[in-house]
Amino acid sequence: MSKIAFIFPGQGAQKAGMGKDFYDTYETSRQIFDQASQWLSLDMKELCFEENDRLDLTEYTQAALVTTCLAIEQVMEEKGLHPDVTAGLSLGEYCAIAAAGGMTVKDAITTVRKRGILMEQAVPAGQGSMAAVLGMDGAQIEAVTDSIEGVGIANYNCPGQIVITGKKEAVEEASLKLKEAGARRILPLNVSGPFHSEMLTEAGKELGRVLEKTELSPLKIPYVTNVTAEYITDIGKTKELLAKQISSSVRWQQSVENMIAQGIDTFVEIGPGKTLAGFIKKISRDVRIFNVQTVEDVDKVLAEIGREA
Repeated sequence: MSKIAFIFPGQGAQKAGMGKDFYDTYETSRQIFDQASQWLSLDMKELCFEENDRLDLTEYTQAALVTTCLAIEQVMEEKGLHPDVTAGLSLGEYCAIAAAGGMTVKDAITTVRKRGILMEQAVPAGQGSMAAVLGMDGAQIEAVTDSIEGVGIANYNCPGQIVITGKKEAVEEASLKLKEAGARRILPLNVSGPFHSEMLTEAGKELGRVLEKTELSPLKIPYVTNVTAEYITDIGKTKELLAKQISSSVRWQQSVENMIAQGIDTFVEIGPGKTLAGFIKKISRDVRIFNVQTVEDVDKVLAEIGREA
């Protein structure tokens, strides 16, 4: 019998039109989009379904992406596919917690709306930046970044792809030294802030105050935290971890490796894009990976998993 993980993408996966076919097809999805509009006083259909300038702004992106992913995830559960564990990349961790039963759909969506605003406001434009480092492992990159104040690792995505973050000048200095040390390529990222850096520590404290007022529920299944890459079975740890996550490294590669070690052999990426599937293929060739981003994917994935289980 397959052991299944539901995994959810982070910021950057969003695209105009995401979730529209689910809204048009499934009552469950329609309710989530319509309720999200009411909870946030935002037109989520316009934000997610139509070309617009706001979808790529952090304060809107986060709520839009979580709404879309949970609108899809709820359909998969209704269709009878249930995960053994969940995980999400950065923002996607909120979807993972909701799918694991620890947070309501409403609280996941309203909390990430506040999280997005806090992250957008945390650092004045132009003071921070991020860059993807290709062709080096974590230890090699840490050997360089540890000697430069104001820069650190944001994401351990997969072998050969790690993202650095921090003060603009520090990221530029680290990029030059990493290139000299043998990095194949350094790609500056088009982001609005130095996510997962110490520059967002204060935003994490503010988020902690928001989370204090959020009621969480006992987990039905474990989820994997970005902060330590460990399975979380005690919801009592979640608020502290989420507050810390904003300024901590995202240990995605380690999270996937841990899930595989725990017997997970099937990953279902829920939401737009195939970013996480691409990472997992570089982490292990011994697992199956599926994507659900359109209505057509639903029955196709259910049939494949059912056939191969």
